[in-house]
Amino acid sequence: MRTGVANLPLHPGKCPRWLFPRMRDLSGAIIEAIALEFGSGEVLRRLSDPFFFQSLGCVVGFDWHSSGLTTTLCGAMKEGVHAEATGIAVLGGKGKASKKTPEEIEKAAETFPLSSKKAEELKRASRMAAKVDSACVQDGYHLYHHTFVVSELGEWCVIQQGMNSESRYARRYHWLSEAVLSFVNEPHAAVCCDAHAAALNMVAVESNAARTASVELVKEKPERIVRALLGSQSFLADFLSPATAMAALQMQRRHDIPQMDKRTLETLCRAYEVQPTDYEELLSVPGVGPKTVRSLALIGQIVYGAEPSWRDPTKFAFAHGGKDGVPYPVDRSRYDRSIEMLRSAVQDAKLGEREKMMAMKRLAAFF
Repeated sequence: MRTGVANLPLHPGKCPRWLFPRMRDLSGAIIEAIALEFGSGEVLRRLSDPFFFQSLGCVVGFDWHSSGLTTTLCGAMKEGVHAEATGIAVLGGKGKASKKTPEEIEKAAETFPLSSKKAEELKRASRMAAKVDSACVQDGYHLYHHTFVVSELGEWCVIQQGMNSESRYARRYHWLSEAVLSFVNEPHAAVCCDAHAAALNMVAVESNAARTASVELVKEKPERIVRALLGSQSFLADFLSPATAMAALQMQRRHDIPQMDKRTLETLCRAYEVQPTDYEELLSVPGVGPKTVRSLALIGQIVYGAEPSWRDPTKFAFAHGGKDGVPYPVDRSRYDRSIEMLRSAVQDAKLGEREKMMAMKRLAAFF
């Protein structure tokens, strides 16, 4: 899949009331046109491309580079994309709306329709994508937005975003079902961010040994893991043979001993009861979050020695302008004409009259 990097600074302010309905109508018409021309699978592939997604946000008139584009565009698509017309359902959203994703998946499964087994698979995919980007990729960005897009065939993509309050930047994560062979081994279609800071990435291919070590660790009794995390030297001796154990001991300068919180201990107990067979099953255990993942990764390093280890979106802002006047104030009359022209072309194409769609195609190629 295509990948890319984008600057997504956090900006104050809200989408103007006059703009959002237009974003809803135009984004809905664009998605319907793509689905009509290329199928629902192509819609998902494009939405999973960070450059296309950014371009779409620009063409519907939002800020061409701010993080608000992600949440506002997803909200507009959720209202403007109709499942019956496109074979696409946009679910989830920002904050509390993201928590409703499972029940919205069930409703979408009834609309298309999809089997109850498929609905459960989709709900699991939504959970795992969110958990990987919140717990396994610890890069300083905390998730606050999760949009799950599903097709009538049961395909899906995820667009979710995290915030770093210190740097005042956001990081957007893209997923695509056809590209995910494993949730815990290089699952991302693309990651957009402003910088490449050092991060704990437990789903990188280089972290395979660390994932294996984590699974083996949780099969041990929880109190043994607690002793290891709190610095017990006897725990290391249980795992290292005399031939491989190092003779030298270099203690940290700090004198205080880190404490194990009660919730982490309870999570380790649940994982011990499950006895997971692989890292994906371990990640599925309720309560396994950033602290647990980080702890297991660090212990794995100590015990086993495993170290965890559309190309110009800006030009689309010139289609209708931007809400903050960059590159120019939104031209509302032109915006409304665009919506009406695209809607008319789509409706005519559904009736077999494709002249308008072909004219748009020729114009796009010329441009």
